[in-house]
Amino acid sequence: MPTEDAVNELFRNVTDIPGFLMGHASDYDALTGCTAVLCPEGAVGGVDVRGASPGTRETDLLRPGCRVELVHGVVLAGGSAFGLDAACGVVRYLEEHGYGYDTGIARVPIVPAAIIFDLHTGNKNVRPDAAMGYNACLAATASKHPEGCVGAGTGATVGNLYGPACATKSGLGAWSLRQGDLIVGAVAVVNALGDVVDPITGEIVAGLRDPRRGIFLNTKKLMAGGEVSRNLAGTNTVLGVVATNASLTKQQVNRVASLACLGLARTISPAHTGYDGDTIFAMARGLTQANPDQVGILAADCVAQAVIRAVREAWSLGGVPAAGDL
Repeated sequence: MPTEDAVNELFRNVTDIPGFLMGHASDYDALTGCTAVLCPEGAVGGVDVRGASPGTRETDLLRPGCRVELVHGVVLAGGSAFGLDAACGVVRYLEEHGYGYDTGIARVPIVPAAIIFDLHTGNKNVRPDAAMGYNACLAATASKHPEGCVGAGTGATVGNLYGPACATKSGLGAWSLRQGDLIVGAVAVVNALGDVVDPITGEIVAGLRDPRRGIFLNTKKLMAGGEVSRNLAGTNTVLGVVATNASLTKQQVNRVASLACLGLARTISPAHTGYDGDTIFAMARGLTQANPDQVGILAADCVAQAVIRAVREAWSLGGVPAAGDL
């Protein structure tokens, strides 16, 4: 029987759940990109927006009480509000392939989206657009995916209290877990104001740097002492998508998204500030019977691990050093 570590080697992404695909499009000249998590046949969708400065599309539709239950993909993108245009390319791709909500007149793909602010790391005049979203779909597969500075994580940084000169390079990370027949996976794009910390030791893994002394500062302590961001409000965000093969209602999926946010609280210090737009989507497609709290607990663990991997798998880019190069 395989050990837990061996099982985790086999299950590390949202694409471990049958019916899910993921694709990235990255622009390494402009240092931006987008990531499309697709479930063409539809998945019950939910969302939890914790940050005070979100940039999102179609999140109201995901809340309990709204009529449409199934979504066909989620887009994570750079480019600030401009990057929401990438979702249009994903909608076009899905429509061309016959997927979407059947209105009786046309099939309308339901594709929520959220963005990070990465305009300060590359070319601010180049942002993810519909063409990039379409290309992410063309690259979408169920196979193993790269992590680090790819897709929506291409221009991501952490420890942004004093701006990019003191930040650490971050990116995109993924993880998943399996308990019996139940599979829960997560992908996270980490572009936080705060530091990324080890959830067990509390040690800063990546974050706000003192470039002269070559050490990490402590964003939480600085802000608790009254320090305010020298960056513009709304220029930081952690995004995530959680997927599962559990059979869940729309209300339960939203609960899973809420519990998944605990993974951010464990690994981002501080999380959900007024300068962040932290948003986590949840998608459920399958017949596996599971308690929503069990799914949410596993989701939080996956999100926490995905955040850590986002900074550990990143590499130095655009003049911003990665933790592994410090």
